[in-house]
Amino acid sequence: MLWNIDLTLLDAGQVMRAAYAEAFEKVTGEPLVYLTSSAGRTDSEMFFEFCARNYVDVEPDTAVLGEFLASLEESFGNRADELLSRGRVMPGAAASLAAVASLPDTVQTVVSGSTRVNATAKLVAFGLDTHLNLAIGGYGSVNYPKSSLIQSIRLHAAGEGGRAYTEAETVFVTDSAPDVRAAVIGGATPVAVLNGSTTEGQLRDAGARIVLPDLTDPRAVMTAVHQATAG
Repeated sequence: MLWNIDLTLLDAGQVMRAAYAEAFEKVTGEPLVYLTSSAGRTDSEMFFEFCARNYVDVEPDTAVLGEFLASLEESFGNRADELLSRGRVMPGAAASLAAVASLPDTVQTVVSGSTRVNATAKLVAFGLDTHLNLAIGGYGSVNYPKSSLIQSIRLHAAGEGGRAYTEAETVFVTDSAPDVRAAVIGGATPVAVLNGSTTEGQLRDAGARIVLPDLTDPRAVMTAVHQATAG
């Protein structure tokens, strides 16, 4: 069971945007004037688009990317005390994580565009890490799209008897259409949640067969997991 973090389990967007701006200016010397959508994107992907949209006089290679990610972790870490006052848990997130944890032979982790350090900090701040195996998650610390992160987790996480999980056994819960497409490509069944601005039609067009209004009904979430893995 894979979970997207931002706008699926929690919202730390205000704190994250401030950290992006500070880290970007520190590394490039230019202010971050033009942002880009974070939906379905990793921090690595976003950095290269930041550079393109803001016309910086820096060659955005892997070395500069590494500097940006390190600076981003520092900037976000310095704002850790702002998470509870400027962020929020999405309704039903904690109860749904606990409910899914009760399902037999189920392992829960995350696929996040944030780096491992920042993703963990967000979850821990809101007490959402209890039922998640963060050691096997996929993070924006590496320069790969989410579809590759999903596929890597599925192939390397050990299921019953140490075998790899199959596509039919893997579910990705998210609020964004790009994530839904990433799930289809990466070999997971998407379960979409109407937590963000994306409409049900957009989520279904992207490939979601199951769309929930939110996470406030843990039984509905468990039913969605059963439906997604049936057969």
